[in-house]
Amino acid sequence: MNSRTSHILIVFAAFFAGLVLFLAVFMYATGQFGGPGTSTSAIGGSFKLTDQNGQPISDDDLKGKPFLVFFGYTHCPDVCPTTLFEVSEVMRSLGKDADRAKALFVTVDPERDTPAVLKDYLSSFDPNLIGVTGDEAALNTVEREYRVYAKKVPTGKDGDYSMDHSAVVYLMDKRGRFVAPFKLDRKPEEAAAELRKYM
Repeated sequence: MNSRTSHILIVFAAFFAGLVLFLAVFMYATGQFGGPGTSTSAIGGSFKLTDQNGQPISDDDLKGKPFLVFFGYTHCPDVCPTTLFEVSEVMRSLGKDADRAKALFVTVDPERDTPAVLKDYLSSFDPNLIGVTGDEAALNTVEREYRVYAKKVPTGKDGDYSMDHSAVVYLMDKRGRFVAPFKLDRKPEEAAAELRKYM
């Protein structure tokens, strides 16, 4: 075997090893790697929180229907109301199928977002939206499960603050498994058509 052939084989072996490593990392990150009983998704998980009517709600209450999950807060000046409006438009576009899906708005600001505040805030959006809150520990757990970034940012005015947070809308299937980030930068009818696929 000449040196050129050896070099080609070494390069191919390195490429193959890199490919195997990449696939292993990808499968682990998406929950597809592991034996029986392991999680089928690296995003999402069980939770027990309180809805805008003051009633307990858990992940089990959402199973059986596909659902969208968005993290935000009621004092958010732009991203949150815009996103909730767009989700409302998707739910409206579902028409008679709207009761076959759910949309969850999880606050990252439990200090201010009580059930009553959430109920008042969500009255401006589609009635199928469910607002949820809880104590800080419970919400921190949900944020970790969904890989959400959220941080309080003081504004320097009388102890006021804003919340810096990620703004992904998660599409979950009937069994509560993560499917993909849900795109809202398209016509509501197109987004609704995708959501119908998981009903």
